[in-house]
Order: sequence, then structure tokens, then C-alpha cells
Amino acid sequence: MIEIERKFLVKSEDYKTNASSRTRIVQGFLNTDPNRTVRIRIKGDSGFITVKGKSNETGTSRFEWEKEILVEEAEAMLKLCEKGILDKYRYEIEIGDHVYEVDEFYGDNKGLTVAEIELTEENESFKKPAWLGVEVTGEVKYYNSQLSKHPFKSW
Repeated sequence: MIEIERKFLVKSEDYKTNASSRTRIVQGFLNTDPNRTVRIRIKGDSGFITVKGKSNETGTSRFEWEKEILVEEAEAMLKLCEKGILDKYRYEIEIGDHVYEVDEFYGDNKGLTVAEIELTEENESFKKPAWLGVEVTGEVKYYNSQLSKHPFKSW
């Protein structure tokens, strides 16, 4: 239940040519406290509720618990979320032994594209494609919970 991930800005749209999937995601937050966030998400035709704990000092690891719920339940709970519903498309790209998830944001976060890679160990090595930009792991302003409150357009 510990999530280990690194996050990067994306500097070109070249990732799209190797994407194995593209899925729309709409998500909101019932709670954006840094010690515990509670997220409601509709990903494609599935609903999810996710609880995340506080990140470690480097921002690479934190507790994560997720449960699939009915889309109708997720739609109802999105109406209870804090202001700032996120809308994005997620692309999945396999590179080596890993899968990059690239989120292309819309709405108030349009123009922001972020890639994440989940790892099994904090110091695990991985291949970095040419479209990968500056690492932003641990930079709080790039957390989805913060993008919902302080969108990219306001930076």
C-alpha cells in the first residue's frame, strides 16, 4: 500500500506515438489536507475512491489505498468535492520494464502535461525517453490535489 513514483514535466507530444491507451479522467477531492487526501475519480467507465497519506521527505513515497466503486457513486460524490474538479487525458506508454502515465490537463490546467512512473524501490533505475523534461517529484504545486486549488493558469 506504499506508492513509489517519480514525476516529470513533458517537453513534447512525442509520447503520443507510442501510447498504448488514452483515457479521460475526471477527478475531485473530498479532502486536500496534506496529511491525507481523499480523491474521487472517474477513469473511463470506472469509478474509484482513493486515500493518500503524506509524502516522505523526497516526495517519492506515500501511503495509497484505492477501491473501485460504481460510476454512479463516483458521479454523486464528485458533487460533494471541494472546488476545482480536474479534467485530463491519461496516456500509458511502456518503456523498458516500466509504464509511464502521461496526464494532459484541460480546463484551468490546460497547457500542463506531466508524466509519472511508478517504481518498486525509491532508487530503482529506469529509462528516460527524449520527451521527458525536468523532474518535479516532491514539488507540491504539481500534486493533483494542489492543481485543483491552484490551477496552472494562475501561476
